Amino acid sequence: MPPTSTTTAAARRQISSRRRTSAPRRGSPPPSPPPKRMKLLTEILQKAAYAVVEREDYGDVSCEQCRSGERSEELLLCDKCDKGYHMKCLRPIVVRVPIGSWICNQCSGDGQRRRKIIDFFRIQKCKKDDIKMKCRSLQDSRKRRRRSLVYQKKRRRLLPFIPSADPAQRLKQMGTLASALTALHMEFSDDLTYLPGMAPHSANQAKFEQGGMQVLSKEDIETLEQCRAMCKRGECPPLLVVFDSCEGYTVEADDQIKDLTIIAEYSGDVDYIKNREHDDCDSMMTLLLARDPSKSLVICPDKRGNIARFINGINNHTSDGKKKQNCKCVRYSVNGECRVILVATRDIAKGEKLYYDYNGYEHEYPTQHFV
Repeated sequence: MPPTSTTTAAARRQISSRRRTSAPRRGSPPPSPPPKRMKLLTEILQKAAYAVVEREDYGDVSCEQCRSGERSEELLLCDKCDKGYHMKCLRPIVVRVPIGSWICNQCSGDGQRRRKIIDFFRIQKCKKDDIKMKCRSLQDSRKRRRRSLVYQKKRRRLLPFIPSADPAQRLKQMGTLASALTALHMEFSDDLTYLPGMAPHSANQAKFEQGGMQVLSKEDIETLEQCRAMCKRGECPPLLVVFDSCEGYTVEADDQIKDLTIIAEYSGDVDYIKNREHDDCDSMMTLLLARDPSKSLVICPDKRGNIARFINGINNHTSDGKKKQNCKCVRYSVNGECRVILVATRDIAKGEKLYYDYNGYEHEYPTQHFV
């Protein structure tokens, strides 16, 4: 029989020291029942209650997180896999021994869901020492730069997004994006992709832009790279992808976002505009308007993309539609390459949906039918 309450390692040592007696035999055995079809083990495990085969000695139990067997009174033993975890090593921390049975995150399915999210977004695990060194070098380089007070007041810098502090909330945010991308049969990609038969990487050069393209400053490039590094570690911007019956998939802020915060970089497959003139994709983004129209480029997030794909546009034919705009899409030259970045144009409150004007400085986009 499984234990009826959560037990620590010290308590299970006492339980395991008791001897179990076998039931007395009574008379001749009853006639055997007719043979039945044997169920698969997977079917039994899905419906049957979990049971733990108790060990004779729990002295060798160690925490699965810190690999230490000390403080046995703080070790919680999973009632399904029988593995140990210190209460302070769990996330979130367990402050007291739970009443009733306790199951670890791996057995409850949270660990498996987290692994699926990590695999979906190709999150890279970085060492804490590497992160500290990068932060120190970034701070030192900024301290070395001497800027006059007039220059600082004249120009406002872009800000990195602040991810949610709760890892479970970040998992929820990435889960909504993963569900939306899966529903549209899309793959997640945070970069511009160049495929055979489409525009090559060499075609994306800011010097081809007609009239020139604004250059992203060195400080803002560092901020952009900081945002990309956070996304690779699974520290996503505080955004949720929600479904609206009128607007379809939309993006809303899951926390407060300050003005001039980098929200996301527009990603997808890069192709020539001439190849997409009759394309019905409603989320194509202009990347390069070249002096030679045949060399102009667009980003096509129909097969690969990120959360920028789901941010909706405003109806710029009405005053109410223009009031909803809280971010803008800007094309920058980043190290000589064209990139498109979504930036907040004012403070955005939690629960507020994100909107920007699909009409940049090019031809008029038909937005009169937008909500």
